[in-house]
Amino acid sequence: MSAGGRKTACVTGGNGYIASALIKMLLQKGYSVKTTVRDPDDMEKNSHLIDLQSLGPLEIFRAELDIDGSFDEAVAGCDYAFLVAAPMNLNPENPEKDVVEPAVRGTLNVMKSCVRAGSVKRVILTSSIAAVSSRPLQGDGHVLDEESWSDVEFLRAFVKSGAWAYPVSKVLLEKEACRFALENGISLVTLCPVVTVGAAPTPKVQTSIPIILSLLSGDETMIETMKQIEMATGSIPMVHVDDLCRAEIFVAEEESARGRYICCSLNTTAKEIARFLAVTYPQYNVNIDRVADLGDRPRICVSSAKLIGEGFEYRYKTLEQIYDDVVDYAKATGILPA
Repeated sequence: MSAGGRKTACVTGGNGYIASALIKMLLQKGYSVKTTVRDPDDMEKNSHLIDLQSLGPLEIFRAELDIDGSFDEAVAGCDYAFLVAAPMNLNPENPEKDVVEPAVRGTLNVMKSCVRAGSVKRVILTSSIAAVSSRPLQGDGHVLDEESWSDVEFLRAFVKSGAWAYPVSKVLLEKEACRFALENGISLVTLCPVVTVGAAPTPKVQTSIPIILSLLSGDETMIETMKQIEMATGSIPMVHVDDLCRAEIFVAEEESARGRYICCSLNTTAKEIARFLAVTYPQYNVNIDRVADLGDRPRICVSSAKLIGEGFEYRYKTLEQIYDDVVDYAKATGILPA
């Protein structure tokens, strides 16, 4: 604990979407925060971090997932380490070398820094629903929970594009992190967030926001990606970024927290989203027919019962609540015309 009685948290990947929102919430809760970026001098990517320093003590460190020991300084003296940074390459030339191996190696690199620090009470690893739901399922009515794992061999064998590397990387980094934590006496908790939306401090968004707003923007590539998510996983499960950040802090501070936690407040479909957007934002002329070939109801339900059962409460549970601030955010970040 830092001087003045503040708890100190390290958040890796501070210029990312989820990490930026988490940093803001931690500062608002009175934490001292240390964050890492690849290039602290790149103001195009990091200007929001300078702005967030007005909320409380925030230090920015240079670190890279593939450089051993580069996280030592950022993690030193921290009570909690939130591992949010991860390689993002959905169309890699060499999936194993460009995505899978760096993700596993980078996770272990940060965890080794946590061991050397000696002060870290808990590591909170942000994985993904991609580590849970990418598996062959016949029929409808499936409920996936923390015992569910994506099928690595199925993904490697049957998915022809390099997109399979992302879910595979999440499965393998989770399992390696668990092994390392056990061997080194680290308290590790993992969160598996679903499709995450809502406003965040970062001015550049390359994650789920463009996909989830594709029916408003008319971006055909992103619409197709959204359809593929539903066809591959049986639904479009969603959570607001504020709820996700609250869940990250909840599992960090809750001493009894153990293992994996799925973070999902709503199971929906592309068709349900399209109907909602068409009514709520008529000015965008949403083309509902683009998703007419998909089902009306989720084939799969992603369950967050474990997290709720341990006392966590979601604040954003409906499409209206989840989408409330995201259109304004999309205009500010250039995804939608202002």
